[in-house]
Amino acid sequence: MWHDDILGTIGGTPLVRVNRLAAHLPGTVLAKLEFFNPGGSVKDRIGISMLEDAEERGALAPGGTIIEGTSGNTGVGLALAAIARGYRCIFTTTDKQSPEKIAILRALGAEVIVCPTAVAAEDPRSYYQVARRLAEETPNSVYLNQYDNPANTVAHVQTTGPELWEGTEGRITHLSVGSGTGGTISGSAAYLKERNPDVRIIGVDPYGSVYWKYFHTGEFDEDEIQPYVTEGVGEDILAGNMNFDLVDDYVRVTDRESMLMTRRLAQEEGMFLGGSCGMAMAGALQWMEANRAAIDDDAVLVVIMPDGGYRSLGKVYNDVWMQEHGFLEADEVLTAGAVVGRRSKRSLVSAPADMTLDDAIASMREHAISQLPVMEGGEVVGSLIEQDILRFLMGDPDARGRLVRDLMGPPFPVVDASSPVHEFAPGLRGEQPAVLVRREDGTFAILTRSDLIAALGA
Repeated sequence: MWHDDILGTIGGTPLVRVNRLAAHLPGTVLAKLEFFNPGGSVKDRIGISMLEDAEERGALAPGGTIIEGTSGNTGVGLALAAIARGYRCIFTTTDKQSPEKIAILRALGAEVIVCPTAVAAEDPRSYYQVARRLAEETPNSVYLNQYDNPANTVAHVQTTGPELWEGTEGRITHLSVGSGTGGTISGSAAYLKERNPDVRIIGVDPYGSVYWKYFHTGEFDEDEIQPYVTEGVGEDILAGNMNFDLVDDYVRVTDRESMLMTRRLAQEEGMFLGGSCGMAMAGALQWMEANRAAIDDDAVLVVIMPDGGYRSLGKVYNDVWMQEHGFLEADEVLTAGAVVGRRSKRSLVSAPADMTLDDAIASMREHAISQLPVMEGGEVVGSLIEQDILRFLMGDPDARGRLVRDLMGPPFPVVDASSPVHEFAPGLRGEQPAVLVRREDGTFAILTRSDLIAALGA
């Protein structure tokens, strides 16, 4: 059996038991892994739903343009639907979104406009307002507005809710969901409560969003609006799709808790997920801890995990980014010593200052390296790097016979083995190709860009 296009593969995502993280709690905790959708997130479900609704309403004619404000995932879902149906896409997003998300949207043929995060929703620079303006200016276009578009909620009434019910054989007792546009939590809750009014719905919000306080007090408090880094969840507006009447409780989670839980899901459960998934799981476990007395062994709590981890490689799975944002403790920080310690311990290959350039080139070839520290009297006095050597050879026919001391550049910076990577990594992003790491025994090791890339990608 085959599908007519990629849209036929949307939905039917698996439920997987959470074992280690929930071992101390009663009941069963299941993760609904939405990264199994073709576009890698739960938002694939609403892409086709909103597009078909626009077609049925006559809001979108053949060859038209879809315009949407997105944190990334909805854009991917819409881009897939647009490719299958022959539409163009323009997306606005914010500058806090990961580069991977923006790259994916562009890879799918969409035009992406990046807008500032730290502006009010009504500001003409916000990604909401830029999308609206573009829709007014672009002929044969539609602004789908996932926040207020009922087709968002309908997608989850028709697909996510039934999958949760059928996947647990009707045994689901609790659903924990992070909410942004409100479609996932409201649509899933509407279906589940129709089947069993006793199913409890727990919303999870990041600090800095307005939903938690609005649920508990009915007050839209602008003072609650603060910058936060967890992507795709929470809001500084009240989205039209967010139906608080269907929600039984709300908890909130810090960025740090979200990021650390995301890492734990990967390391302890084998679930490689995005930061909003860590937020949803941290909130679910927090709620279960606080309400342990009301949960029995027959309880089945499902946590919707919106997306996968590949779009978060530069953030939540990057020790440098985590340290820069204060999400890692000192003993969790990646150090220079730990990076060079991942390689087999080998002596530092260096060039004496009185060596000829020709001999230095031969040494680099022998050891398959692209840079050399220059030593004299046991001290690091300079460096040789490939691009400088190429410049010497092209500019001076006699350069091979000259001494290294006459051609060397400045020495590589020296850092202690205990130095956190985030302190020296910015230098490796520029022209500096390496640092020297001073081990505890006084010997040196070289740490290159490729070493750092290998360590951060591990």
